[in-house]
Amino acid sequence: MKAISERKSIRKYKPDNVKKEDIITMIQAGALAPSAKNRQPWKYIVYEGAEKDDLLDAMEKGLLRERDGEKLLPESQAGLPDAFHTLQIMREAPVLIIIENTNGQSPYADIDADGRITEICDTLSIGASVQNILLTAAELGYGTLWIANTCFAYHELADFIGIKGQLIGAVSLGIADEHPNPRPRKDIMEILEFR
Repeated sequence: MKAISERKSIRKYKPDNVKKEDIITMIQAGALAPSAKNRQPWKYIVYEGAEKDDLLDAMEKGLLRERDGEKLLPESQAGLPDAFHTLQIMREAPVLIIIENTNGQSPYADIDADGRITEICDTLSIGASVQNILLTAAELGYGTLWIANTCFAYHELADFIGIKGQLIGAVSLGIADEHPNPRPRKDIMEILEFR
């Protein structure tokens, strides 16, 4: 409960490197998560240094295309300013972890009901895995931010990375350079119902 209650979403990072063995420990924790039918549909790709810069240049191209050109998410345009801000956070973080659903496919592909159920179950599994990573990072003294704004540059990022499955998102990782206050949470009786 300590790591759960003390974990925060971090948007400012110190430039210090993250130890490779700590990254491996975090991913090992992610691999211990439960998964539907034990499919273990996760893959984690770690970017640092110049490779991270190139990745984020590809993301910026996608954000600019979404803002100024072809809009693949026209109903979500209000989220673009936040996506550009997230890009700056990602540039500051020393490490980015890209998350792939190895069983998934592009969200722009048609999918039948059976495939959709499998996709939902795999996404839930990946969520459990990512949470293990975030909590382990907190225990090891690192800050993280779970990022979904990659959706605006889905094609550019998937092409750059060479994703064969489905790009789920990213986690920025580093030593926190801020100590945000806890975010408000709904009252337990608002989210809990006994029957």
